[in-house]
Amino acid sequence: MTRNGGFLLVMLIALATAAGVAFLLYRSELGRLRHAVGQGSMVANLDIGTIEYADTGAGIPLLSIHGAGGGFDQGLALAGDLAGLGFRVIAPSRFGYLRTPVPRDASPAGQGDAHAALLSRLNVPKAVVVGVSAGARSAVELALRHPDKVAALILIVPALYSPTSPVSIDVSLGNRFAFWAVNVGGDFAWWAAETVAPSILIRFVGVRPALVAVAPQAERERVMSFVRSVEPLSLRFPGIKIDSVPELHELPLEEITAPTMIISARDDLFKTLPAAEFAASRIPGAKLVVYDTGGHLLVGHAKQVRNAVRVFLEGAGVIP
Repeated sequence: MTRNGGFLLVMLIALATAAGVAFLLYRSELGRLRHAVGQGSMVANLDIGTIEYADTGAGIPLLSIHGAGGGFDQGLALAGDLAGLGFRVIAPSRFGYLRTPVPRDASPAGQGDAHAALLSRLNVPKAVVVGVSAGARSAVELALRHPDKVAALILIVPALYSPTSPVSIDVSLGNRFAFWAVNVGGDFAWWAAETVAPSILIRFVGVRPALVAVAPQAERERVMSFVRSVEPLSLRFPGIKIDSVPELHELPLEEITAPTMIISARDDLFKTLPAAEFAASRIPGAKLVVYDTGGHLLVGHAKQVRNAVRVFLEGAGVIP
């Protein structure tokens, strides 16, 4: 064998070994993640269908409605980030996420009815309702269709209707890769990108990577925790597919009677600010909070958001 041939053989063996090690790491991590999302939740068999949910903590009931790529686990994490302690957090997996199947009516209105049915099953007469991103759609429907169930409504970077600028994200090369990974339910592709090129996924979840790079360590960890929370992608893909349908029709937001607060950021790469401003202009008495920076995950504002939520709920008479 020539020297060049030997070198190529060694390189091939090295690459094959590295690929094998990466695959074993991926399989181990995927198994751990699948086990993790199978813990800490329950399933309610309601007249409206099967709903997975977590129910934890004590205090004022808070319904935490996750965004695209989520599930009950993301709902729990978001409630902790946004509201802190002192709440009984009820976090459902929306239609198509984890153990909640896709029903015949998978519309935001149908999901809003499912939220109301779950609260009734849990003997919760009224709750603070937090809807994040695509979760804001069913949060609004709940407030419209079942106003007696909503003590206060909090919409975070809401993926709602806007007459001037629909919620969307730019189709860059990195985002095209991420879209591809999502569309094939690509667990390995998402895991590999998270490991090798996390900035692609940070941008895909609506945040400028440069903003995360200069954020405090705790915020960088929070962002990466959110990116990891999308795994296993294949168990969340049916829900992501539902959430990918744009919100194209206007709702009678002026009929919402619950005290309402809406939060967004000017540099949210999903462009939720116009929808937030439009909703705030239609919902009677709605309080709008806008940060200049932070992106879709409100990076750098976690403490400010918790304080704003606390002050809002005190002013609404929900908490003492």
